[in-house]
Amino acid sequence: MNLFLAVNFYIPIIITGLLLLITVLLILATIALGGNKEKTITINNDKVIPVKGEDTLLNILSNNKIFIPSACGGKATCGFCKCQVLEGGGEVKPMEEPFLSPQEKKDNVRLSCQVKVIDDIKIAIPESLLYAKEYTCEVTQIEDLTYDIKLVKFKFINPTSMEFKPGQYAQLKVPGIDIIRAYSIASNPKITHEIELIIRMVPKGKATTFVHRALELGDKVIVTGPYGSFYLREDSNRDIICIAGGSGKAPIRSILHYLKDRGMPRKVKYFFGARSKKDLYYTEEFVQLAKEYPNFEYIPALSDPLPEDNWTGDIGLITDVVDKYSGDLNDTEAYLCGSPGMINACIKDLGKHDIKQENVFYDKFS
Repeated sequence: MNLFLAVNFYIPIIITGLLLLITVLLILATIALGGNKEKTITINNDKVIPVKGEDTLLNILSNNKIFIPSACGGKATCGFCKCQVLEGGGEVKPMEEPFLSPQEKKDNVRLSCQVKVIDDIKIAIPESLLYAKEYTCEVTQIEDLTYDIKLVKFKFINPTSMEFKPGQYAQLKVPGIDIIRAYSIASNPKITHEIELIIRMVPKGKATTFVHRALELGDKVIVTGPYGSFYLREDSNRDIICIAGGSGKAPIRSILHYLKDRGMPRKVKYFFGARSKKDLYYTEEFVQLAKEYPNFEYIPALSDPLPEDNWTGDIGLITDVVDKYSGDLNDTEAYLCGSPGMINACIKDLGKHDIKQENVFYDKFS
């Protein structure tokens, strides 16, 4: 009996000792493999960030207030978080392959969410990303625009203002879950103390379900930005053609706010595609704009109008309607916003009208 008690007494001590030994061995192995040594991330051959431990390039940059776009939150499903890795970074991982073109692979472009920083690394990112910030915001307005689209207004608390270009986007961090989603900014760039986002409900979408069913006035949320190379080229005097569908009205609305403030100096045709009349919104706003400025023309089209819509406007796919009203686009700029499929179809169609590819601008939110 005494022997039995003695064995029972020493078993926990032995187990604890073994666990401590394993922990020490793991620590020593990590040090031996370089995981505990200090590394550096050099950005654009200028800014240097010291790094201890191991993490992804995306997370380390975010922890150092450098916010690379990542609509999927670092899960390698969006392909947004690209950067050029000049030195280090290891081999391209299988999860990156679908998002990298042959030219990007040749240029050492990587998904920052898949690059583990285990040694010194040098990267190149657009200078604009160094100015993106994390904002604490308060929800000050939620408005139903259609049965599945809401306008949400966010007031900046800390920092108190964001300067952005018309057409750029921000990212919303959903509280409580590791979800980040990108949404184009719909508001006027001259208003810097708040932004408006137009958010469409996506079936089974965690972020949009939160916005449509849980978000309330007064809620505090985190927004980062601004992001994107899809913005109005202000130094150009070319005619403009805008094509959008669904919540794609957001960046075009911001661009039109900007042009209106400047007297609509450039000729603009805005094509908006929807399924039926219930999918249209801000119609009065754009019809009124067309009345005020002869340079602006708003052309909505329905692909499948209902009998009760009594629709007298254009009917068909938006690409067909663009064909109908477009001639030679060789000296025209195009701004596109919608689903990846819609954007691909528009790019192909615009090519028939001799538009230059360098004058076609868009962000693909998949």
